[in-house]
Amino acid sequence: MVKLADGTHLYPVRNRQRYGERPGFKITELILEHGQEVPWHRHTTVIDTFYVIEGTLRVAATEPSQDVVLGPAQVFQVRAGRPHRVTSAGAAPVRFLVIGDAQGAGLYDFEPVAAPGDAP
Repeated sequence: MVKLADGTHLYPVRNRQRYGERPGFKITELILEHGQEVPWHRHTTVIDTFYVIEGTLRVAATEPSQDVVLGPAQVFQVRAGRPHRVTSAGAAPVRFLVIGDAQGAGLYDFEPVAAPGDAP
């Protein structure tokens, strides 16, 4: 798979607003409608932290397998290198912040990965 500096063109969302950005760090607000997703991917050095503002967010991850459902004011963090996918877990849209931090170790990247169970 190819690593991208920005994977936003790979997935449509209802709204995407960038609040802060510097090399290796960014804060983005996303709104996902039911059925929209941030597809399976990972980051080389970036830790993703998700904070739900409204609605219900589902974060699925592998290595190890984990499925987390978050409501307003709840937070979940995905370590660097861990494959994950983000979806709206309810019928209503979900609005959340994603804080991507490369911990001073490099630039933000987005590496698409196969969904669990998909043939390589």
